[in-house]
Amino acid sequence: MVLHLYLLRHGETTLSQTGGYCGDLDPDLTPEGTAMAESFATAYKHLPWQAVYISPMKRTRATAAPLCRAIAQEPLIREGLREIRYGAWEGQTQADVRDRYPEDYQKWLTEPAWNPPTQGETAVQIANRAMAVIAEIEAQYTDGPVLVISHKATIRIILCSLLGIDLGRYRDRLDLPTCALSVVRFEKYGPMLQRLGDRSYMPPELSQRPGT
Repeated sequence: MVLHLYLLRHGETTLSQTGGYCGDLDPDLTPEGTAMAESFATAYKHLPWQAVYISPMKRTRATAAPLCRAIAQEPLIREGLREIRYGAWEGQTQADVRDRYPEDYQKWLTEPAWNPPTQGETAVQIANRAMAVIAEIEAQYTDGPVLVISHKATIRIILCSLLGIDLGRYRDRLDLPTCALSVVRFEKYGPMLQRLGDRSYMPPELSQRPGT
C-alpha cells in the first residue's frame, strides 16, 4: 500500500493571465480555467480517490467542482492550503511593486523563505501551515490517491518541503502553470516526485496557454 499525493494548481483566472499578485484576492476562473477543471475531471475521475483537500478560495472550489461531482465526494476545506498572503502587494503588477516597495521586493526576490512581501507571508510561514495539512493526510491515508487543490506558491513550497529543496529557492526551482498537476509517491525512504507541472491531460488549446 502506497500513498500517492496529487497536487493540482487551480485553473486559470484573470489575474493568473495578467500576472497581478493574487493571494487573498479571490477572482473567479475564466471560461478557459473552467474548461481546464473539466478536463482534469474527465481525465482523472476513474481513479479511486480517497479524499479531495482544497483551499477555501473560490478558484480552488471551482477547480474541484467537476471532479467532486463526478466522484460524488465533498471536498475537505483546509485553511492551511491558502495561497501566500501578498499583503500590500495584492492586485499589483510586478512593475508596480518594484517601484513602490523596492527594498522589500529585492529582499523577497533574494530570500523569500524569511523575507515576506510587504505585510505578507514568508515561505517558512506557508510551509508551517501547509505541511500540517500534508501531515494530516499522511496520518489518515496509507493507500490510494489523495488530491490536494491549492495555489502556485503553496504547492511549490509543499514540494520543496517534501523533496528537501531549500524553501528560499521555491520560485527558482519549480515551475507550475495554471491547473498543472504534480504527483508525489510516499515510498519507504520518503517522498518520490513522479510528475511535475503536467498539463498533458488538457487539449492543446488549453495546455499551450500561458499560466503565470
